[in-house]
Amino acid sequence: MLEGLPPEIPGVVITQHIPGSFSATFADRLNQASRLTVKEAEDGDIIKPGHAYVAPGTQHLLVAKSRGVLRCVLSDAPPVSKHKPSVDVLFDSVAKACGNKAVGVLMTGMGKDGAEGLLHMRQAGAVTLIQDERTSVVWGMPGEAYRLGAAERVVPLPKMAEAILSALVAPQT
Repeated sequence: MLEGLPPEIPGVVITQHIPGSFSATFADRLNQASRLTVKEAEDGDIIKPGHAYVAPGTQHLLVAKSRGVLRCVLSDAPPVSKHKPSVDVLFDSVAKACGNKAVGVLMTGMGKDGAEGLLHMRQAGAVTLIQDERTSVVWGMPGEAYRLGAAERVVPLPKMAEAILSALVAPQT
């Protein structure tokens, strides 16, 4: 999906359920495969256009806004929905920091992590997208978001980058 995003896109934050020993390698692999600059997030990183920040596998990743600048914040708080990092934690922070100036995307995965956070993003005015059941390996997380009414659009994986770009250029209320 990142391969389809142009380098001038606003900053991207990613939470993936992977062990801490793999998150830096995962970020490096994404960096090589996309036109974005992808790195494992560090506490205090300024979120820049054309960059993507992957949550370390041992910490929650949050977005905070201070003086008009978005930054990555890492947290050692306990697991949420049995996960650390947790997608709900990330999405809740984005809802608070960005409101209707964000696009939330929830893709394939087991469980329900991310569903409530995506709903909070939608309630804050963000555009919310989930991967469709047909192209998901496991439709647990996106399926739960669908059941909660958190998804504004259900999108097949091959069309996700296009849907994100459309959401970024569409006027948001």
